[in-house]
Amino acid sequence: MIRSILLTACIMASGTLLSQNLKTVSYQDGSQKLNGLITSNAGKKLPGVLILPAWKGIDEEAKTAALELEKQGYIAFIADIYGEGKIPANNEEAAKSSGYYKKNYAEYQKRISLALDQLKKNGAISDKTAVIGYCFGGTGALESARGNLPVAGVVSIHGSLGRDQNRKNEKLTAKILVENPADDKSVTPEDYNNLIKEMNEGNADWQIITYAHSKHTFTDPKSQDYNEVMAKRAWNHTLLFLKELLK
Repeated sequence: MIRSILLTACIMASGTLLSQNLKTVSYQDGSQKLNGLITSNAGKKLPGVLILPAWKGIDEEAKTAALELEKQGYIAFIADIYGEGKIPANNEEAAKSSGYYKKNYAEYQKRISLALDQLKKNGAISDKTAVIGYCFGGTGALESARGNLPVAGVVSIHGSLGRDQNRKNEKLTAKILVENPADDKSVTPEDYNNLIKEMNEGNADWQIITYAHSKHTFTDPKSQDYNEVMAKRAWNHTLLFLKELLK
């Protein structure tokens, strides 16, 4: 019982610390207010990384990633895709909200583009920016490439790889890293093969790394799917990719 209380206290303290080290940046999409978070090195001229969070909006995994990226010398900005007053309260709402943006991908690309603008306004060097995303955000990372947003590269971390096959395959200028858990039931062999076809037809510089014995949310310490060894490898692969692109 005491151990449980102490663990809860540590988690709460960790969450408070993360919030204290990240500053809220409010911006607009028309009448919709958006509230992103940026690292404390904002304002300096540094390479920048936009983080797209999972389907429930800005979470601890995204915040931790932002602070770790700051240590590596990047300005990190966590995008608010849904907007103030529209953050999902549960899995059902998250599935509905994320599903909307997956279907209406142009709106998703617009929200990502607006967040990129904020990253650059806060000091990120324009031609040294990248996008990383988790889960729903991993889908957004791929949409950043599909929309030819002005970024050097994108990292999709256990993102959905499927898309409407009625969409035409276009040229892809951003370099692409896909970090795919081997046992992700949400990714079908058809999705996987179609993505490779799309990237090849787009003449992309791409790579897919598949992590053994890993389920969907394998990088999230709070998930039952968490695989510590593979999560660390995936993060190191992300850092290596970003260093190649941005340093």
